[in-house]
Amino acid sequence: MDAAPDLSQHLPPLLARVQKPGRYTGGELNQVVKDWLTTPLRVALAFPDIYDLGMSNLGLAILYDLINRQPDMLAERVFAPWVDMEAQLRSSGLPLYSLESKRALSDFDILGVSLPYETLFTNTLNLLDLGRIPIRSADRRESDPLVLAGGHACLNPEPMAEFMDAFVIGEGEEVMLEIARLVLNWKASGASRQALLGRLAKIWGVYVPSLYEVFYSGDGTVDRVSPSHPDATFPVLKRIVPVLPPPPTNFIVPYIDVTHNRIPIEIMRGCTRGCRFCQAGMITRPVRERPVEEIVGAIEQALGATGFEEVALLSLSSSDYDEILPLVEAVAQRFRDRHLNISLPSLRIESFSAQLMDVLQAESHRSGFTLAPEAATERMREIINKPVSTAQVLATARDIYERGWHTLKLYFMIGHPSETLEDVQAIADLCKAVLAVGREVRGGRAQVHAGVSTFVPKPHTPFQWVPCDTIEQIRLKQDLLKRTLRGKGLRMTWTRPEETMLEAWLARGDRRMAQVVFQAWKLGARFDAWKEHFDSAAWLAAFASAGLEPTFYTHRERPIDETLPWDHIDGGVKKSFLTEDYLMSQRGQTRVDCRNRCFACGILPKYAHLRRENPGEVWECPEVRSPQRAASLSLPVEAA
Repeated sequence: MDAAPDLSQHLPPLLARVQKPGRYTGGELNQVVKDWLTTPLRVALAFPDIYDLGMSNLGLAILYDLINRQPDMLAERVFAPWVDMEAQLRSSGLPLYSLESKRALSDFDILGVSLPYETLFTNTLNLLDLGRIPIRSADRRESDPLVLAGGHACLNPEPMAEFMDAFVIGEGEEVMLEIARLVLNWKASGASRQALLGRLAKIWGVYVPSLYEVFYSGDGTVDRVSPSHPDATFPVLKRIVPVLPPPPTNFIVPYIDVTHNRIPIEIMRGCTRGCRFCQAGMITRPVRERPVEEIVGAIEQALGATGFEEVALLSLSSSDYDEILPLVEAVAQRFRDRHLNISLPSLRIESFSAQLMDVLQAESHRSGFTLAPEAATERMREIINKPVSTAQVLATARDIYERGWHTLKLYFMIGHPSETLEDVQAIADLCKAVLAVGREVRGGRAQVHAGVSTFVPKPHTPFQWVPCDTIEQIRLKQDLLKRTLRGKGLRMTWTRPEETMLEAWLARGDRRMAQVVFQAWKLGARFDAWKEHFDSAAWLAAFASAGLEPTFYTHRERPIDETLPWDHIDGGVKKSFLTEDYLMSQRGQTRVDCRNRCFACGILPKYAHLRRENPGEVWECPEVRSPQRAASLSLPVEAA
């Protein structure tokens, strides 16, 4: 293995025949290349889509930085090749390789795959195949890499259970290094691969699917999931870091244009709002914030290391960051002579102030301003727990237009539970009302762009039991909007119903869905998130081949007491809390921001020792002052 060949010499003829060869060369500013022969542990970090998208993935940048800081480990990057490069690799008989050392994926000790969303599943299988790693975990030998996955889509890992040796459930900063140390020790021990899997299962936040068995009822629902190995924990509790570690600053600077050419700094993790459709808001609790000084210092270091001209202050709801105005003012003041563009990608209507707009007005490029009402009637916004009045939406729109922006982007979803056609019509009406406000302020230059996606129920949310709209229902609603949301200054984009169905099948799939994913890939499915490549027919044929009915996973309302395929994965929030919140939605009841009142969602009891050890404003949850009980002295963590 140590003599793994460098493939560099074989690449020039291939690169001459593909679009954007800069995707496949590496060699960018700030990439890390360590000595292959003298570094004991080698990790390939993969994002299963093209370089242009993957290079903007903050999770990959964090792990790349953390692992490469270890003197006895190296981390290199791998992205899915576009179809032209895949054809070149297959026709030339070359494997998929890492950008830094140009070694095949099969030469690494660990392959870590980022899965932030479900439509990357077939690309992941393709990546394994191109990298010459057996597709299924059961077929891998001692010499094959350990294949891991992490990311939000792994909170229901079952559709990918056959293909992954293990999943990281939750946050990866600490657990990734624990896994790497375990593999390093395992390599020296000469123990079996099965022994490695058993040791992995004892680490807090690691799920090894082969050590669990799924039993089904006669109606096709899951009866139970049971551990089949003494070291398999049950349930598998989400991993968190008690305090956000220092953010990476030495970002790689691509040669080619990528989705975001900017410095991404995560200012806060988690969200206190409790929007019932939002999986990220439920699975990233508790809320933890970085200090203003740390953020400003990180921006300064990153500017020096990269030369980027834009910084994005990232979180699920950046305007909810406690010190958002002082932060933006501090950044604007410190870097006034750098002409730095400050981006706040996620802003809430009710917490976005005129003062903040005034600061951003001076520091942003004003290409467009984005708000996400999600629904257009106050009734629907109460059902989804995003209680903002229409008057507040219009007032905020006026403030934005008055500060110089011409285009307002509004994000909506159709398909919410209890939605009527009147609620859908209200989307067009609200957009026209906002445009009218814009016209009063900016005249004919005012524009409104409406992005209308379709709601997909996600695991670990209060809406995890509800059915998804059918294709016919979605088309009816989209046709209504296409007829009514039109005219000068208005523009609408939407998601094709077939693509929504794919996300809905995979998001709440059980372990049997692995057969569907595999068959779809065999039938040519990949780049499912790309409109020009998505092949609905291949997926329907895959369902037929696996003997499964697609509507079982999409249009069926689950009883509250049904065992869900992901119930053995504990995202921190109690199922009883989700149930209560779901029933509240049916009554049109809302919850306030949980910074104002704790609703006992379940986070504090499960992570009480971490909160006790980290008092103060590090978390937005109440402090835990009770003495530590013997039963909660430790969580199952094993580093070696």
